[in-house]
Formats: sequence, C-alpha cells, structure tokens
Amino acid sequence: MKDWESALVGPNTSLREALETIDRTGAQAVLVVDAERRLLGTLTDGDARRGLLGGLEMSAPVSRAMHADPTCISAGETPHSILTTMRRTGLHQLPIIDGSRIVVGLALINDYLTASRRDNWVVIMAGGLGSRLQELTRDIPKPMLKVGSRPLLETIIRSYADQGFHRFYLAVNYKAEQIEAYFGDGSPLGVDIRYIREHQRMGTAGALSLLPERPELPFVVTNADLLTKENYGLMVDEHQAAQVQATMAVRDYDMQVPFGVIKLREGLIESIEEKPVHRFLVSAGIYVLSPVALDLVPANSFFDMPALFEALLGAQMRTRTHQMDGYWLDIGRLPDYERANLEFHEVFQ
Repeated sequence: MKDWESALVGPNTSLREALETIDRTGAQAVLVVDAERRLLGTLTDGDARRGLLGGLEMSAPVSRAMHADPTCISAGETPHSILTTMRRTGLHQLPIIDGSRIVVGLALINDYLTASRRDNWVVIMAGGLGSRLQELTRDIPKPMLKVGSRPLLETIIRSYADQGFHRFYLAVNYKAEQIEAYFGDGSPLGVDIRYIREHQRMGTAGALSLLPERPELPFVVTNADLLTKENYGLMVDEHQAAQVQATMAVRDYDMQVPFGVIKLREGLIESIEEKPVHRFLVSAGIYVLSPVALDLVPANSFFDMPALFEALLGAQMRTRTHQMDGYWLDIGRLPDYERANLEFHEVFQ
C-alpha cells in the first residue's frame, strides 16, 4: 500500500475515528502505533464489531478493541513470502515492521495477487528421456507426469505465469507430440507457448541454439523436472541490476558421512568426528542469461549448462549466483516423485 501512513492511528483514537479511517483508506484495517510509530496492535472491522457487541461505545479508545498481538512481516521479505503468509493465515493485510517493531509499511493482498507483466522469455528444457523414472516414462514424457492434480510441466508454467511471465519456449524431443497436444499455443493458460523441436539429444543448454530469434531482454532457462516456490522476477531483476551475463540459481546441499571420521597427525589419532555433515553449494537448475550468452552456444550440438558457464568464464564474462532457500524438489527418482505427490497440495494449492 503506497499511502500506508494514512492507516496509522494512535492508541487514544476513538473507535468512530478508526472506522472512518478504515472506510477512507480502503485498507480494511488501521495500525495502532505509539509516538515513535512502534506497532501496538491492529484494528479491523471485525475487531471493532466485537468490541461494540461487548459493550464498548463508539467514543472508546481504539486500544480497548485492537488486536494486540497481530501477525506481522519483516521489512525486506519477498513478495512471494508475503503472499504465502497471507494465504496461510487467511489475512488480507499485514503490518510491515523493522527489528524494533517500527511500522515501515502495510501489505495488502491485492497488491500481491496482480503481478506486473514481464516480457522476459522463459525457456523450459522439456526434451529429456526421464530414464531414472523408466517405469513411469515408458509411455509418457517426464514433464507430463501427474503431480497432484495436473502435469508437472503445467505447474511449472503456472508458477511463472502467476508472476507475470507470459512468453514461453518449450524445448521438446521425447514424445513431444503429447506435450504439444496438451498445451497447444498456451492460450488456455493465458500465455504464449512456442516450441523448440530437438531432433537429437542436446543437453541442458544446446537447444538454445535453436531459438528462432534473439531475445532483447535477459531470459530464464529452467529444467522441466523442478518444483519450486521462488520469486523468479526478483532473480531477473537482480541479474539486471548486477550487470552480469549469466545468473545461476544455487542451493545448499548437505551430505552426511555415515561413519566416524578420523583425523591423524603423524600417524596418531588427533580427533574423531562422528558422522560429520559437509555442505556444498549446488546448481538448482534455473538460470537467467543475457542475450549475449547465446553467442557461446554451439549450433546443433549437445551442450550442457556447466559447459556454457565455463565458456562464459573463459570469455571473461560476468556470472553470479542467486541463493534459493525456499521449497525446491528435483523430480529425478521415484522417491522424489512420490514425495512431490505427497507435498503438492500443501505447497502448491
């Protein structure tokens, strides 16, 4: 909410004045603050109604009817995180506070439901064989496997469309006709879908050489077997702000040694660490590339993303990482597919 300061009231404001403020701002709530704008509570129409039914007069101070322990969000939270909190709590407005509980904003659900249109392309690599899921992918391409109520690829496309992305290229090969028949030109989903048809295995980056035209803006490249809850627009914005040629989404990956690890010094035991955990930074399978990166993709050849990043580094182009800490699942094995179906309705509905 841009004019959120108009929704601030003091604790001695009357219920009548508070309700008039709610009506005037359209925020459906007022934030009750002290002289330093430190949050004391919130008042909604429902809070006021309950106070009046409990015997309060319209002249009573708002502090007697306010909710003194409201759900808040911290300054700096992503739009995706804010919308997730709203959906989880059922609240349509949330105070934004800093570390000292000073109010710095008011988030309204309507500000987060309508995403700004983004003209950055999304290229989805959907041509793989899904060989590790052989029993399931004998007659159907992996991106078309049902996860929850719909194909995996549909959930991926919807997640981008919900954030304003509208132009998609699907790189297809194995049983491509099923994907094309299901999605068509994308109009049922309100997006524009076009196809890059691979006639041989081209890896996770090779199909970029088949793009029919050169994009004018940085574009997203993603694998078609990933379920994530990520702010893709933020990833694109940070890529542009950093003035780099490529961004790689990364995650922390922990690997535990199942034994006690012995550290020796001059043949003597110095220490024993029982089942230590080692943490690695790994690729999350999502990238943002500037158009110039396409110059390093060989034509009609097998080419993977790690090779592209090595080529970028060799050409002394700037690359960076984007840390992903939210939900992420690579559906490459049967246990991952089973887990995705168990978690789908909790995470994506």
